[in-house]
Amino acid sequence: MAKNESIERKWYIIDAEGKPLGRVATLAASILRGKHKPIYTPHVDCGDFVIVTNIDKIVLTGNKLTQKYYRRHSGWVGGLHETQYKKIMAEKPEFAVEQAVKGMLGKNTLGREQIKRVKCFRGPEHNHQAQQPVASPWEVK
Repeated sequence: MAKNESIERKWYIIDAEGKPLGRVATLAASILRGKHKPIYTPHVDCGDFVIVTNIDKIVLTGNKLTQKYYRRHSGWVGGLHETQYKKIMAEKPEFAVEQAVKGMLGKNTLGREQIKRVKCFRGPEHNHQAQQPVASPWEVK
């Protein structure tokens, strides 16, 4: 069983250029949860940090750019707000990646802590060189 005091967090980089959004999100969620570690414990936050670069070149397969919508509701009658993914990917692809990863994490306190450790950048540069990140050893197909 992993303990909070004994967990060492590493930094991993995922290059998302030309990769499908869902595949990148599943790899990022798995690293954030810590499922790649032998000390993985479901109720302990033992995951690592993830840097996702080149998200402006990420791919949505099929017709998802025009057929997929991000929906939110205000709670009032007629309060449904829909945004097409074509617009989201053009204006703020960071939001699309974060939402995809967030949907794959737990819907509890643990998931809310884990989503804070994903960092998204549009280009290949990032501002986390001081943390000495390494390229992810797992390949996105």
